[in-house]
Amino acid sequence: MAERGARGLGRASVRVRTTLAAVLVVAVALLAGGVALVVLVRGALVDGLESSAEQRADTLAAQVGSTETPGGSTAEDQGEDDDLEDEVWQVQDGDGRVVSSSQPLSRPLPARDADQVRLPGGDAAYLVVTESAGDYRVVVAVSREEVEDSVAALVPLLLVGLPALLLLVGGTTWVVVTRALRPVERIRQEVEQITGDRLDRRVPEPPSRDEVHRLAHTMNGMLGRLQAAQERQRQFVGDASHELRSPLAGIRQTAEVARAHPGAMPEGELADAVLEESVRMQRLVEQLLLLTRADEAAVAAQRREVDLDDLVLTEARRARRGGLEVDGSGIATARVRGDEGALAQVVRNLVDNAVRHATSRIGLGVRDDAGTAEVVVDDDGSGIAPADRDRVFERFVRLDESRARDDGGSGLGLSIVREIVRVHGGTVEIGTSPWGGARFTVRLPAAS
Repeated sequence: MAERGARGLGRASVRVRTTLAAVLVVAVALLAGGVALVVLVRGALVDGLESSAEQRADTLAAQVGSTETPGGSTAEDQGEDDDLEDEVWQVQDGDGRVVSSSQPLSRPLPARDADQVRLPGGDAAYLVVTESAGDYRVVVAVSREEVEDSVAALVPLLLVGLPALLLLVGGTTWVVVTRALRPVERIRQEVEQITGDRLDRRVPEPPSRDEVHRLAHTMNGMLGRLQAAQERQRQFVGDASHELRSPLAGIRQTAEVARAHPGAMPEGELADAVLEESVRMQRLVEQLLLLTRADEAAVAAQRREVDLDDLVLTEARRARRGGLEVDGSGIATARVRGDEGALAQVVRNLVDNAVRHATSRIGLGVRDDAGTAEVVVDDDGSGIAPADRDRVFERFVRLDESRARDDGGSGLGLSIVREIVRVHGGTVEIGTSPWGGARFTVRLPAAS
């Protein structure tokens, strides 16, 4: 039963749980405060009653000490008990006999101090105070009836007032929490209507600058990022489909010509055309897969120390085999932490881009500058205009001079460079080389 109750409370709304918690805490505090109040009031009244009895005993003791006999009945006057007064006193000798008293009692008052004593004929307990007076002893008993009546009158007030206060606390908490959660409910309703086709919608942001406002602002930022990612994905799929359509169309066109005119094409030309377009399509698919993994930050899954100078020297040797002049005098030692295969792809794409646009030579450089490793690739081509330096990193973007597919470019190489460098915590910039062409500078955090 207790477990089912706990599960039921766990399924309750935040408003119910908050209200119950507030009422429970306040109830415990009020109960403890009420009990403490009753105890303190009772103690204060008893202390006052005791002080009054002590003053009366001191007064009677002073009279006995001055040989003045206090007024009252004597021992010979003792008889049956009448209704006791609120204050009763006796003067007793050393043997405990009553010499004088305020009213007849069937037996002497106790000869010691006591908080509660029941006396014959009394409706309530009495507080007893004793005081020595030479050979005599003065005993004063004061009724506790007023104390008990005052406490009894306080308890019903607490029994009525505390539940009323709990109802007030519960109602106030319910209203406050309801108003606080109203924006959350509006956010929930709006989020419930957002689908993959409606990422342009945004949740309402309340005017108050509180946690709910920050939550709504964060959710709108997340929706904005999701919308931008979806748009990039759609554009990527569209561009990829367009790029893949071209080699497929080329293969189909060549095959249709060969089929319609069997003797029109030289022997082996069909196979060469199919092979060329297949290689181009394979290269494109590989770059698409690599770019997708870069988007998912998978290239940073395996990080270890990598010597950038080794990667650049490898590409320098490969570029020299193509007949270009390669200046590697600026290659120095630099080490970073990252995925070696991905970083090798960065260097290869930059070198391929430089070789594709260079006239006669390229320059490669590596250095470690104050904890930052830099890779610099220069060419002596026509360069990249400042207006196009950000655009060339977009997917499937080729500038006018490189529109021809014969150069092997797919418009993805620099996009791959930027994505891999980004997931490694670095940056890539384009400037002007000393030879007038383009300069690509990659900066990565150096290995400590």
